[in-house]
Amino acid sequence: MCEACATPPPTPTLTRAQLLRLLGVGVGAAVLPALPGGAAQAATTHGTGRGPVLVENVRGYTLTRKGRLREFSSILISANGKVAGLDAHAGRGVRRVNGRGRVLLPGMHDAHGHLWSYGALASELDLSGTRTLAEAQQALAAYAAANPDLTWVTGRGWNQVIWGLGRFPTAADLDVVVSDRPVWLTRVDGHAGVANSAALALAGVTRDTPDPAGGQIIRDADGNPTGTLVDNAMGLVSSKLPAPTIEDVRQRALTAQQKLNAVGITSVSDAGTDAAGYLVLRELAQAGTLTMRVNAFLTWDAFSEVGADVRTDSFAADMLRVRTVKLYVDGALGSRGAALLQPYSDDPANTGLLRIEPEELDRRVVAILRQGYQAAVHAIGDRGNRLVLDAYDKAFRKVGDRGLRHRIEHAQVVALDDIRRFKKLDLIASMQPVHATDDMNMAEDRVGPERIKGAYAWRKLLDQGTVIASGSDFPVSSALPFEGMHAAVTRTDREGRPAGGWYSEEAMTPVEALRSFTLDAAYAAHQERVIGSLEPGKWADFVLTDLDPFCLPANRAMWQTGILRTWVGGRQVGEYGDL
Repeated sequence: MCEACATPPPTPTLTRAQLLRLLGVGVGAAVLPALPGGAAQAATTHGTGRGPVLVENVRGYTLTRKGRLREFSSILISANGKVAGLDAHAGRGVRRVNGRGRVLLPGMHDAHGHLWSYGALASELDLSGTRTLAEAQQALAAYAAANPDLTWVTGRGWNQVIWGLGRFPTAADLDVVVSDRPVWLTRVDGHAGVANSAALALAGVTRDTPDPAGGQIIRDADGNPTGTLVDNAMGLVSSKLPAPTIEDVRQRALTAQQKLNAVGITSVSDAGTDAAGYLVLRELAQAGTLTMRVNAFLTWDAFSEVGADVRTDSFAADMLRVRTVKLYVDGALGSRGAALLQPYSDDPANTGLLRIEPEELDRRVVAILRQGYQAAVHAIGDRGNRLVLDAYDKAFRKVGDRGLRHRIEHAQVVALDDIRRFKKLDLIASMQPVHATDDMNMAEDRVGPERIKGAYAWRKLLDQGTVIASGSDFPVSSALPFEGMHAAVTRTDREGRPAGGWYSEEAMTPVEALRSFTLDAAYAAHQERVIGSLEPGKWADFVLTDLDPFCLPANRAMWQTGILRTWVGGRQVGEYGDL
């Protein structure tokens, strides 16, 4: 699996002049000019508003600066929302909160997710639970009937592997359900989409339409488009979608943060924020409406337009960071767009797709470094990963790495000889443990028994000292961090399959898994001094859970962990069950 939005739908277009006009006097301005339909002012995210708080009677766990696990029974929160001490005694004027013996953990940081796609999915057709094409067709029919006023029917989540289809879906598969208006449905990994005939016609996609660079139009034996478009070809249709308004973008952010808080996420690295998204995040942060910290990766277009003007390590008391730029080098394994050094084992004529030429990748990485930004480059296949490693190597020789902890997003299939280069170049491996268990139904079919040894290779990376920052790639995979931790530790799915784990020698320990979703995810975002663990002086971002990940009952699995309370900056932002 991989990216949620390889070719995103149109977003509100803002020129550099328009953006700077909205920003007023720049990123340090005290007041952000109101956007149309601006969010109402809310109480500040940080601080209790009632003085210090002692949360006591808990089974607390946190990592220390040295990465060791510490246990505690109470946490004292200062009036400014930071940790004042662990196992501390309450003094006069301290409000007490009884944790009733529940488990208290640092808030989870998803190191790679997609806020905008996740928020949009709340109002789109969600096909992620469908097991067959017929089931998906039924869901499409019901959704279209329930939304007769939509000019386009959009959705995501289909997976032809799970459907057992043996092929990609086609326009004809959709036409029998909806033919009176365009339909565009994105694959679960975001690297392929299927359009009905109305959408193909509107986009002008015919047998004479050439494959764009870095993309593929799937065709039948006569050369006619079947309806499925892969990677850069997706833009032929997705560019015709109605552009969302600023209010749409705002609602996507608010919807996403509400859902993410509910699964224990208190901070996230968003892998693709454009100029409009940045404006909304900044507005919400300044208004105190954000209940989740966002480390925003600018898209290349946003960086090119306004990167020099919006860079910030911390805005609104660490609620927003903008110091990273996202690039793509290849596609995904499931849609055979991941760039491989040798052909796919199950498609000998195919080596995948490069979404950007190596020379352009090199140029962009150098430009990002020169502006003082961290680079985060999507790479799935072993060729894609090698090209990114090469680009970093050349850029560091040219301009230096400047200590910015550059990242490879996914690092999914890596040639064994290239794994050591992560350590040599001091790169962050930003990985998604649940991808291993999501992909085990097809990954070895794609790359064979030898290349799979360098795939989802967490143990090899950890043993050489490479930092792994874990995430989920939501909405591609489940946003539940404890499902990611379950996959990291057991290498099994929710049903415990396969017995003993899939290539179990690559598993993490429970402490390593927690660290990858907390302290190391914060480190990858340059935020380890303010979040990631519950040490004095850091923000009091934490969750109360109903299970102990280090002492699970015999009949329960880590993925079943439920969130009872979520706190950000010393303030409770979510209550989801009885203590």
